[in-house]
Amino acid sequence: MPHVLVLNASYEPLGVVPLRRALVLVLENKAICLEESGAFMHSATRAVPAPSVIRLKRFVRVPYRGPVPLTRRALFARDGGRCMYCGAAASSVDHVIPRSRGGRHAWDNVVAACRRCNHVKADRHLPELGWRLRHQPAPPTGLAWRIIGTGHRDPRWLPYLQPFGADDVMARIDGVCAKESGPTPSGGPRHYSATA
Repeated sequence: MPHVLVLNASYEPLGVVPLRRALVLVLENKAICLEESGAFMHSATRAVPAPSVIRLKRFVRVPYRGPVPLTRRALFARDGGRCMYCGAAASSVDHVIPRSRGGRHAWDNVVAACRRCNHVKADRHLPELGWRLRHQPAPPTGLAWRIIGTGHRDPRWLPYLQPFGADDVMARIDGVCAKESGPTPSGGPRHYSATA
């Protein structure tokens, strides 16, 4: 089922809800539809345009927001879906300091990795292999990470998320950052084909 971006009365992004929940908020006059998805929801007597972005009519006070939750989806978004060791397409999660050697499961110790690098690295430290990271891992910040890190995206959301850092997030996800597509750093692993 499609998802809908929910904005506070101040246009601050609050979260993403299923289409059905968003439609209930609009029909109960608790929210206004700002963008339509182009689809229609049909009842026995009428058809209602399905929203893509809604804004609450009353301001909702949001309690303290802790750090962005560390999920596989958000991690791959932060790292642009690329291996932090060689730059290939990432398919797994790796702990820079292995958990077997006291490493924590935290944003500054977890990176996206390709299957090959993850297997070669195993439970060793980077200096033991002569490798280094493409970028230093750090926790993502900003409201846009909370929305886009859920994995639900719609191009119609972008104008509402841009004031909250969405351009950087989207560039990382789409893999168009120049740093992400650059050559493999010296000392990092290189993947060779069997014919090379």
